[in-house]
Amino acid sequence: MSRPRLVLASRNRHKVIEVGRILEELGLAVELVGVADFDGVLDVPDVAETGGTFAENALLKAHAVARATGLPAVADDSGLCVDALAGMPGVLSARWSGRHGDDVANLLLVLAQLEDVPDERLGASFHCSAALVLPDRAEFVREGVWPGRLTREPRGSNGFGYDPIFVPEGEERTSAELSDEEKDAASHRGRAFRALGPTIDDLLADGRLGPG
Repeated sequence: MSRPRLVLASRNRHKVIEVGRILEELGLAVELVGVADFDGVLDVPDVAETGGTFAENALLKAHAVARATGLPAVADDSGLCVDALAGMPGVLSARWSGRHGDDVANLLLVLAQLEDVPDERLGASFHCSAALVLPDRAEFVREGVWPGRLTREPRGSNGFGYDPIFVPEGEERTSAELSDEEKDAASHRGRAFRALGPTIDDLLADGRLGPG
């Protein structure tokens, strides 16, 4: 029997694989697909992240994809919150340097802004909101936070965004020096989607995620 499909509101294959691993680890009987799987079949829009919070942005994306595909949709929005920068870049993490998705420029700008900040004030955390929206517009949001601190120099290659300068609490390695399994177990995205897991499980039991 086929499994109900969930659409992740992203064209990023890396993120589809990452979230798929987390849902599989939870034992959830769903098939996760990305927006790119509908290219050439449906007009699924890219959604501007205009919300003022991670939760608002995640819901904007999930609602748009659920509406376009007629399937349950999940989405997340996440970012780095730096204590010495009053919680910024926050929801602006992906475009902190002015160009959306320029990971290197974003990372270097944060380091430059912290140049005169003492090491003991380099606390930071990754935040993630994971949203699930059903075709009937019912919505569910869960949060995940990954506390840590920043380094002065990037280290590691197994990551993206700010991973090379983020050292998780209790670690000496950066997020970009962790294995995929280690990151899934501890990361903000892993925590948010694991928190969403029981809701997905309940909806599967109630038949609200569609036929298997």
